[in-house]
Amino acid sequence: MKRSGPLFTLLAGLLLALFMLSLNATEGTRSTSTGSESSGDVVSASPTPTASPPSGKPSPSPSPSNSPSKSAVPNADYAGRTDDDSSAVAVTLRDGKAVAYFCDGKDQESWLKGDVKADGSMRLTGQNGNVLTGELKGERIRGTVDMGQREYGFTADKAVKPSGLYRATATVRGAEVDGGWIVLPSGRQVGILNRAGKPSPAPRIDPETGAVTVDGQQLTAEPVTP
Repeated sequence: MKRSGPLFTLLAGLLLALFMLSLNATEGTRSTSTGSESSGDVVSASPTPTASPPSGKPSPSPSPSNSPSKSAVPNADYAGRTDDDSSAVAVTLRDGKAVAYFCDGKDQESWLKGDVKADGSMRLTGQNGNVLTGELKGERIRGTVDMGQREYGFTADKAVKPSGLYRATATVRGAEVDGGWIVLPSGRQVGILNRAGKPSPAPRIDPETGAVTVDGQQLTAEPVTP
């Protein structure tokens, strides 16, 4: 019996040591688990922002560009005579613009230009206060040309090439040359050639090619447009 006393004491000590080791292991596991949860709370990412839902109002569409509207007046050429048959008048219309030429074939002429309204009316102006007022109706322009000292009524019918309005500018033998021609539907030509500002009757042009000879030099008269 005396020998079993120390043995029991040893076994009791071993059991106590095992119990303490088991208790320490359990506490360590619990601490590790708690630390992981704390770390997860710190590094958790903020929620990703989501796009705001549409308000329900349609986005405004871009406004169309304000493109210039084309004139209702068709592009065409017109040529005719004054009411007293003393002079000729030609008018060229392009995209709502007009250029005109008044010429008596001797020494009086005027170049005029301006806009044409959608109803065919026009007021064209030139140098020295000259004014052409006219209106397109059908295939004819009827109006007046105010040359300052006198006003001329005229009628210009629609012209088919080679009829129409022509002009040539060049330097010939050191002088500035400027010529204007009206080719009437009948084939008759009326024009003035200015040499250094001095007007005189213009030589005939070839209406098919515009070729004309001035003081021995060949020039080309081109159709006139606004």
